[in-house]
Amino acid sequence: MIRISSLHTGNFKLDGGSMFGVVPKRMWEKLNPPDENNLCSWAMRALLVETGNRVILIDTGIGNKQDDKFRSHFQPHGDHSLFGALEMAGIRREQVTDVLLTHLHFDHCGGAIWRNEAGNTEAAFPNAVYWCNQRHFDWAMQPNERERASFLKENFEPLHREGRMQFVPLRQNFAFDKHIRLRFVYGHTEAMMVPIIQAGKQKLIYCADLLPSQWHVGMPYVMAYDVRPLLTLQEKARLLEDAAKENHQLLLEHDPLAEYCRVAAGPNGRIGVNQTGKLS
Repeated sequence: MIRISSLHTGNFKLDGGSMFGVVPKRMWEKLNPPDENNLCSWAMRALLVETGNRVILIDTGIGNKQDDKFRSHFQPHGDHSLFGALEMAGIRREQVTDVLLTHLHFDHCGGAIWRNEAGNTEAAFPNAVYWCNQRHFDWAMQPNERERASFLKENFEPLHREGRMQFVPLRQNFAFDKHIRLRFVYGHTEAMMVPIIQAGKQKLIYCADLLPSQWHVGMPYVMAYDVRPLLTLQEKARLLEDAAKENHQLLLEHDPLAEYCRVAAGPNGRIGVNQTGKLS
């Protein structure tokens, strides 16, 4: 038995040019219209996987502990929150057994540690093991100048220091759970984890920042944030080819409209979106 829920943890804003890379603004602004500062609104969707005696949370959104200066840059907004989404799914934070962090950029792991009602920071999920991999953790602890602003050590270093974080082996298709396997990709950042979830005959792929939205299915649509964009092209091509062939659901962490998409090859062989929707 497995239950999968998409958790909308809130929205934030990022520069449209950074999100769409080399694609001209006159093309991408029709997809996600920017505000007067060229900022587009994006979702932060975590995933809840309940399987057997495990309650697994994949990514945590931006969290609540950053200061006003940080918030002015990224403008978190909307009525959604991580704890609120969990409550709607019928889960208390104490019930979460595992938190799988695809990577340690602030918009994916910021909610791992929260500021409580007394104003102190603590692990958001007191009974959970937090999972990363050693190569990515080391990368985040000594960040390059390109990613330095995305790796905020207060989001993850205390978890490691307190012994709450464990590392999965860096092995392709590692079986994290009988329903979840992990693929490692290197275009967006070093050793980002892409969870692949088997639910009966259906395979769901939590794309993280390999495919942040339905609008990134097109091959030239690669974020300027990626440290190895040409490698992203290769990794994305493989993902899309497999998804088109096998009709996988691609779970979209940052898409403000759709929780997932499916893709198919057209008459010219080019792969495009043929379905979007919400998880039932």
